[in-house]
Amino acid sequence: MTTPTTPAKGPVARVPGWAKVLGAVVLLLVVLSAGIRLSLLPGLKDLFGTETEDRSGPALLESIQDLSRYDAASGNFQVVVDLEKDAKFLPDAVRGTRTLYVGAGTVDAYVDLGRLDEGDVRVDEDRTSATLRLPHARLGKPALDPERSYAVSKQRGLLDRLGDLFSDNPGSEQAVQKLAVRHIGDAAKESGLTTRAETNTTEMLEGLLRSLGFEQVRVSYGE
Repeated sequence: MTTPTTPAKGPVARVPGWAKVLGAVVLLLVVLSAGIRLSLLPGLKDLFGTETEDRSGPALLESIQDLSRYDAASGNFQVVVDLEKDAKFLPDAVRGTRTLYVGAGTVDAYVDLGRLDEGDVRVDEDRTSATLRLPHARLGKPALDPERSYAVSKQRGLLDRLGDLFSDNPGSEQAVQKLAVRHIGDAAKESGLTTRAETNTTEMLEGLLRSLGFEQVRVSYGE
């Protein structure tokens, strides 16, 4: 009588490393998909929700400046910035960015009354006539309004997307914001805003001095 022999065990098949990575990615996608679906169910909306908490410290007063300028006019501007950065010898799909950004902001025009000297204001003995010589109006710094400014589209190459993964400020819009501020400032120079500011300042001073009893008020501008 012969004894049955046990079949020899073959070599155990090993799962390739790429298969393990692929399985982990699939599992992660399944978990995320299930989480999204559960968050849409009644009563489970807050299960995967996020909370926002402001942990900012109090604002600190650094300095106080006395202002002696009269803000006589303000202009609202909007500019569309199309900023593209290309890399030499590489296609845009690999390295390069293009951002379409709408920037909205304001520029103030003012007359610096603190620059007046004693000879710039003359009043006659009867205090019925006044002559004022003021410096020309100037433009303030453009102020970008974040509530009305936004990026329309962003296109980034593969290397730029990978770089954002290791960046402290991925997808920064600082470059297009600076460009928008510069274009808004240039537009303000061509808008006649300073002329409007001088007209408004003249009307303000004439109304103020006439209310104080002056019958004749002359206002001129020059450096």
